[in-house]
Amino acid sequence: MPDLPVIGAPTPGGVNYPPAATELARDTHWLSHWVHGIMAVIVVFVTGLIGYVVLRYNSRANPNAAAFTHNTRIEIAWTLVPVLILILIGSFSLPILFKQLEIPDPDLTVKVTGAQWYWSYEYPDNVFSFDSLLLQREDLAEHGYAEDLYLLATDTALVVPVGAVVKLQVTASDVIHSWTIPSFGVKMDGVPGRLNETWFQVAEPGVFFGQCSELCGKDHAYMPITVKALSQADYDAWLDWAIDEYGGTRGEANVALAD
Repeated sequence: MPDLPVIGAPTPGGVNYPPAATELARDTHWLSHWVHGIMAVIVVFVTGLIGYVVLRYNSRANPNAAAFTHNTRIEIAWTLVPVLILILIGSFSLPILFKQLEIPDPDLTVKVTGAQWYWSYEYPDNVFSFDSLLLQREDLAEHGYAEDLYLLATDTALVVPVGAVVKLQVTASDVIHSWTIPSFGVKMDGVPGRLNETWFQVAEPGVFFGQCSELCGKDHAYMPITVKALSQADYDAWLDWAIDEYGGTRGEANVALAD
């Protein structure tokens, strides 16, 4: 396994999203920043309006209170303007939400199963699977991780090739779990008895981290996710190793990326 940059790890004191490694993440980050801009404008306007009203129409400045009870034009405006703002937000957000649901033809399919308190990954095209558990602090260096990645790194990782469309089939064996990688813009619940699907396409090699994001019992906080994105050549080498290690087969549906 080659040395890979750690891209999707939390930053101490950070106030922004982790770096986006997929088109889905870039889209959702852009949408979030844009909506927060609209929210900021609304907050400034409402706060300024309240301040103006308090100063201009307090009892000292206006000892004789106004007698009117409503204003039709203002009431129409404060009804229509929020509706128009919501329509504007929806016109940009819905295409991004639909894009997350419309899975392109996959190059690779992986079944993800959540259990208390670890993940299992199955590569059906190659008929092998393995479990992924939290690495203990004393084992981090042996697996090539820095000590500050404790509670993030796992003993084995989901491995995917850069540029491949990866379809995930997410389920659970006991209670509801949620497979989440912020840098991918992916969060999908694993529900016992159901198979939920999502997808991602990583743009660059690296190591990415996530967590189970559905409260699932006493060790919920100790159920991290590690994904390693490799070049096609490195992925093929890892796949050969994994087939030997886990007793898989070299299937016809293996990833074949276009040049």
